[in-house]
Amino acid sequence: MSRAERRRQMLDVAEQVFGERGYQATSMDEIAERCGVSKPMLYEHFGSKDGLLLACMRRSKAELFEVTQKAMAQATDPADILWRGMVAYFGFVASHSASFAMILREPIGPPETMKALDEARAQQSGLIAGVLGTFVPDAPADVVEAYTQIIMGASERLAQWQTGRPDVTAEDAARYMTDFCWSGLSPYIADRPAAGEPTG
Repeated sequence: MSRAERRRQMLDVAEQVFGERGYQATSMDEIAERCGVSKPMLYEHFGSKDGLLLACMRRSKAELFEVTQKAMAQATDPADILWRGMVAYFGFVASHSASFAMILREPIGPPETMKALDEARAQQSGLIAGVLGTFVPDAPADVVEAYTQIIMGASERLAQWQTGRPDVTAEDAARYMTDFCWSGLSPYIADRPAAGEPTG
C-alpha cells in the first residue's frame, strides 16, 4: 500500500472500532491488530489515540460537506435543494451510523475533537442558512438564523433515532425533516408543496 492508502485503511478501521467500542474503550492495540500494522506505525501517522479520533472526525467533516454540497448542486430549485441535501445528510449518517452515534452519545477526547464537531456543525449550518436564504428570501435574518439552528438540532436528533432504526431509510428521514421544515416556514413560503410530497 502507498502511505495514503495505508492511512485511509487505518482511518476506516479506527472509525469502525470507535463506533463499536466507544472512545474510552478503544485501544490502539486493537486498531493496529485489525489493520495488520504495528502500533508504532499508528503513532507515526496520528501521534495518539486523540489524534486518530481527530483525524477520523476531520475526514468525516470533509466527506459530509462534499456529499451534501454535491447533492444540492444538482437541484433545480430551492425546494429540491432542501430535499436533496437532507437525503444526502441522512444517507451519510446511515453509512457511518456506529461512529456517528458514538460521537453524539458520549463526551469524547480532548477539546480539539469537540472543536472539530463544532466546525462540522458550523459547516452544515452555513449550507442550510444559504438554502433558507434562497428559499424564503423575504424572511427576516433572525428567522433564517433561528430556523437554521432548529433544523441542525432536529436533524441530529432524528439522525440518532435513525441509527437505531434500520427500517428507516435516508429518504424516510429526509421526508420527515422536510415536512417539518415546510410547516415551520409556511408563513414565509408563497407556494408550499403538499405535506409529505418531497420535490426531489
